[in-house]
Amino acid sequence: MMRFLKISLLATLLLSINTSCFKDNDDNLILASSINDFVWKGMNAVYLYKADVPDLANDRFTSNQQYADYLNSFTLPEDLFESVIYQRETVDRFSWITNDYIALEQQLSGVYKSNGLEYNFYYKPGSTTSVFGIIKLVLNNSVASGLGLERGQVFDAVDGTPLTADNLNSLLGTDSYTLNLATYDDNGTPDNLDDDTIVSSSESVSLTKQPYTENPVYLTKVLDVAGEKVGYLMYNSFTANYDSQLNDAFATFQSNNVQDLVLDLRYNGGGSVNTASLLGSMITGDFTGDVFSKLIYNEQQQANNKNYNFTTTLGNGGSSINSLHLNRLYVLTSSRTASASEMIINSLKAYITVIQIGDTTTGKSQASVTIYDSPTFGPNDINPNHTYAMQPLVAISVNKNDGQVPATGLVPDTDFKLKESPRNFGVLGDVNEPLLARAIQHISGLGRLSSNFNTGETEIKNTVDAKFLD
Repeated sequence: MMRFLKISLLATLLLSINTSCFKDNDDNLILASSINDFVWKGMNAVYLYKADVPDLANDRFTSNQQYADYLNSFTLPEDLFESVIYQRETVDRFSWITNDYIALEQQLSGVYKSNGLEYNFYYKPGSTTSVFGIIKLVLNNSVASGLGLERGQVFDAVDGTPLTADNLNSLLGTDSYTLNLATYDDNGTPDNLDDDTIVSSSESVSLTKQPYTENPVYLTKVLDVAGEKVGYLMYNSFTANYDSQLNDAFATFQSNNVQDLVLDLRYNGGGSVNTASLLGSMITGDFTGDVFSKLIYNEQQQANNKNYNFTTTLGNGGSSINSLHLNRLYVLTSSRTASASEMIINSLKAYITVIQIGDTTTGKSQASVTIYDSPTFGPNDINPNHTYAMQPLVAISVNKNDGQVPATGLVPDTDFKLKESPRNFGVLGDVNEPLLARAIQHISGLGRLSSNFNTGETEIKNTVDAKFLD
């Protein structure tokens, strides 16, 4: 757990002069400024880009009254939080604030409400407004898996309302809804997108979100590729609660004498840095004690700078790590691959050959932590009057050579650029699924695979399947 410095600049203020009051999730009437006080002091203490934000300077205020006036100039805590974010569009795209830290904690531990579906969205061929969705992932042991839904199924309406870029998040953001299914028809011209159509159908399926605990070790397979054992692992978040299950997957690979590994991180948005270092140790096993990754904090928090090293156990007194001793790794990526997933690529490249296959990653080399309204900003002695918390960027991750992931993301070499297309999503873990097929082709030495990177479909960014990761 990160150690936090207490703010000594100004005493905590009880700002009764604020006239803007509102209710938090527990329906307690509170003063907006008391939460604003928490927001400013928390960001002043730990924010990675504090030195670049004048309003977060330790000498910003010369009196308590000036500080009080500043806090009270923001009606909502969210407004104050956004005002101190450094270059939101280009540098800090990832810090955020929540009014429900209980739900946040559940998300971070892999527990949240879900119907088990994650989607991609695209404009219908020839349209700049109408949208269709495609199921990209059906979570194991979920509502959706129980209904027999599958990756690659298409829908173009929800509750009978046609999808658009403007309504998809609101339609799919409710706990219960009905998907109106459709089909993707290339009209017999697979090389001509202009002829493609989305054909609505009378089929539909109703879904209701339920509390769900996700095991991020989604799929483990051992493939026989020209007489060689190849491991395939789809891993969807770096969740510390499932480190032992991750290690079990590597026990399976180890017992099958896996000689190459395809690590599928295309939907993995990040998570625990420590878990990332453990995964690196499972992949290699030959660099015990050496630096896997370094976290560097702001000038005020330099005492928290930390190295994460390759290791042989899951923790103090924990199980021994099952290591494959590989000198080459294949990683499947998409634009959703972020943070700890990018760290795997960036950190291991300093030691072994890492071949990235897929799309350019998100570009997030920063780490975040949950900041609570408590004396130390940690999870103890939290202010009971509200449920706000923050998840700001607090450190930057670099590899042993101080190299970091570019803000523009990690880009596969030209021969390995592939992008998921609704024309052929494929079955995850199947040797014919396009991204995995490219890895297998390289392992087999069979030459170049024609790329489908420039598919012509425009993917629409959305928030309905976003997860609360670091």
